[in-house]
Amino acid sequence: MAIRNDPGATIRAGGTLATSGFDLRSLSVPAILLIAFVGLLAACMTGALNLYMQTVLMFMGINIIMSTSLNLINGNMGEFACGHAAFMAVGAYVSSLVTVILFTQSKFGAPLLPPELTLLAFPLALLIGSLAAALVGLLIAIPSFKTRGDYLAIITIAALYIVKSTIENIDAIGGARGFMGMRRVTNAMEQTLDLPWMVIWIFIGTVFTVWIIRRYVSSTYGKGVMAICQDEVAAEIMSVNTNHIKLVTFMLSSGLAGLAGGLFAHVLGYINPGSFTILKSTEALVMVYLGGMGSISGAVMSAMLFTLLLESLRFIIPWIDQLLHLIHVLPAGYEISQVWKWVLIPLLLILLMQFRPEGIMGNRELSDIFPRLRKFYKFK
Repeated sequence: MAIRNDPGATIRAGGTLATSGFDLRSLSVPAILLIAFVGLLAACMTGALNLYMQTVLMFMGINIIMSTSLNLINGNMGEFACGHAAFMAVGAYVSSLVTVILFTQSKFGAPLLPPELTLLAFPLALLIGSLAAALVGLLIAIPSFKTRGDYLAIITIAALYIVKSTIENIDAIGGARGFMGMRRVTNAMEQTLDLPWMVIWIFIGTVFTVWIIRRYVSSTYGKGVMAICQDEVAAEIMSVNTNHIKLVTFMLSSGLAGLAGGLFAHVLGYINPGSFTILKSTEALVMVYLGGMGSISGAVMSAMLFTLLLESLRFIIPWIDQLLHLIHVLPAGYEISQVWKWVLIPLLLILLMQFRPEGIMGNRELSDIFPRLRKFYKFK
């Protein structure tokens, strides 16, 4: 019997697909992430990604952390929280205080540790900021035991303004003027080892966030979260400890928002209470509802699209301003400024609720649309 010599032929044995060449499907999730990490690092080191592109990618990662963490409450659990920026602010200030006090000369005195230890202590500082944000989330979770919907939204908005007002009235951390010094911390990391460390930490933080949320919603706790979303009373009747699950879910979501805040502070090198207003929470809400309630894939995709939209408006708005002045639509002396993007973002949320309330993905994941991706959703 003759056997055809075909280099591209595939042999199916026992239901397994084997090829003579490289097959991406044979790679595990850690291997794919490692390849992506090495490629990103090489692009940053060689200059293929300039500082502006790196900054956009870093904000994209921070937005992914924000959207997926809020999606845990608003999407998976079916609650309606509007004050996610409060937890981001707590994480930003606490982690910044830890790193500045430990490694820089500041108004708090001489540095407590040598700058060579920043690489080891920085993730610990982020962890401390996340734990502080989780504790604030605990205070929000307790009133949520007896409130849902609009009432919880009011509570979370009130918590946001409480946190913001508290920060504004603490002069030791700059008050309304803001707090700085984090740039010296990031510089110390780069001087210790010349790598784009903030890109690295944000990549790790983003992967960790998506992984931990995926594992959580797939666990026994996650099934309880889904039960609360469907019918909280029925879940209680079926012996689900709804208060305990709410507590854990709020603390996890708040802690991850605090992680986003710590990374955000060290990317900018300066923060003030004005960075964590209701507009920041609105951004997170837009990303959650744009992606789809309860969909991790949708939250990731919407965060990426939203970041690109914000950056594109930075260039589109001046172009529109010139065009409208050219055709004499706008009066002389009037200029369309970047403030208009804060009109367009809430408008996007309104249009989304009118024409596609389920968002991009609805409550589905990419593996529901492309079944071959299911192996990548195991996260084992």
